Amino acid sequence: MARRLLLVNPAITSRRSARFPLSIMTLAASVAGRNDCTLIDGNLERDAVAEALAAVTSGDVEAVGVTVMGGPQVAPAIELSRAIRAARPSLPIIWGGYFPSLYPNAALNNDYVDYLIRGQGEETLPELLDALARGVREPSDIAGLSWRRGAAVVNNPTRAFTPRHIAPELDYGLLRDPSAYLVNTFLGARTAAHQAALGCRFRCTFCGVAAMFRGATALPPAQRLDRDLTFLKHEIGADSIQFYDHNFFDREAEMMPLLEVLARHRLPWWCYARADALINLSPEAWRLVRASRMRMAYIGAETPNDRLLKSIRKGTRADQTLEVAELCRRHDVIPELSFMVAPPEDPEGETERTFEFIRQVKKVNPQSEIIVYIYTPLPADSVPDSHRLKLTPLKDANGEPVAFPTTAEEWTERRWVDYSCHADAPWVSPRLRQRIRDFNTVLGCRFPTVSDVRAPTIAKRALALMSAWRYRFERYDHPWELDLTRRLIALHDPKTASL
Repeated sequence: MARRLLLVNPAITSRRSARFPLSIMTLAASVAGRNDCTLIDGNLERDAVAEALAAVTSGDVEAVGVTVMGGPQVAPAIELSRAIRAARPSLPIIWGGYFPSLYPNAALNNDYVDYLIRGQGEETLPELLDALARGVREPSDIAGLSWRRGAAVVNNPTRAFTPRHIAPELDYGLLRDPSAYLVNTFLGARTAAHQAALGCRFRCTFCGVAAMFRGATALPPAQRLDRDLTFLKHEIGADSIQFYDHNFFDREAEMMPLLEVLARHRLPWWCYARADALINLSPEAWRLVRASRMRMAYIGAETPNDRLLKSIRKGTRADQTLEVAELCRRHDVIPELSFMVAPPEDPEGETERTFEFIRQVKKVNPQSEIIVYIYTPLPADSVPDSHRLKLTPLKDANGEPVAFPTTAEEWTERRWVDYSCHADAPWVSPRLRQRIRDFNTVLGCRFPTVSDVRAPTIAKRALALMSAWRYRFERYDHPWELDLTRRLIALHDPKTASL
């Protein structure tokens, strides 16, 4: 007899920006046949706690799985878990996703979470559910699982990456209204989110993907991508795709069959990519990129400092950023370049040098989209053991060691939510914080993002003209007139809302 499992995606975005809850849909696919799954997406169901309580108090739910990213999703995950624990104290509550994978000890330091799944959950979750059905409450033999023995946290051995789970067949019928997840973006009027590839072969010290997948990566079979795009296009009505892959472009030999599929479907698309991967594509691969109607690639440029790029294990060089900006210009692909300013070593100097480099990029390709984050490396405990000895201890603006949170509740404090979202760091001074904010204001007004489909064109042009003199003469400080105008004209910020 199938067991009933409740899978919840706590709210993290607005209803208008909601995308398919791919994490819980993938987990539902992994237990299909053995478990009947109910999905609750807090991004659409604004009273997700009440929905979850109604489900668990019906009596037949045997476990609850909650996906949790760091940042703003931690607080609603705590609220949900506490409510379920109060309603059914003995019901197993399982957390998975980036937050418990990176901070298992903090995530389990409470009385409302019983188990954590670290990394991929497609094998760990079914094994845990089978163990719970047999009455096993301390499953020490399940890889990738964390749990509590009394007050102590037990972290079972890490589970090896299993590429056979790439792009499973998702059951969109589990969603109340699949069409509600098709949103209007600059790609199309009905943009769907999808994930094909998993992992990344690089090990950047600030990246949760690197910490979770530890250099492993896998692309889906071409026939599986074709199946998924056919379904999204013809059954749900998608006219464009935003790929949430960790790194869509990998080795060209493995990419070519996927590009051929995309070229047949001709759905405008957006993805994550790396500068070195794109500049090494052959002319034939670029022909397929054009034919497939790829519109934008999100590329982590990070910094113009090659020494810093090496120390954070990025694996690219600053000259490759300029090269990929020019290459994308020639092939009508918009490069969305993200930079991480204010590193712990010389934060002010590195920030100013990055600002100058961004101006170089805009000269090479004026259509380049620029996103500026604050560099916030993962805590040493979240980095694989082999790399910890190479990390420099972090210190705050007063020279004191940075003490990271030890509970999930502490991670909901504003300063740590900002840290998780690369919006602030303990070593950033108030003056530098304001400088970064002002630069972002001037840059964003001078070059409104093409992904903004809501602000009127005339309003964006007015802001571009108002900010032109500031950008030209590098007068970023105190852009009061732009701040005042933006109270009336709400520009889209891809840093916080993606497309």
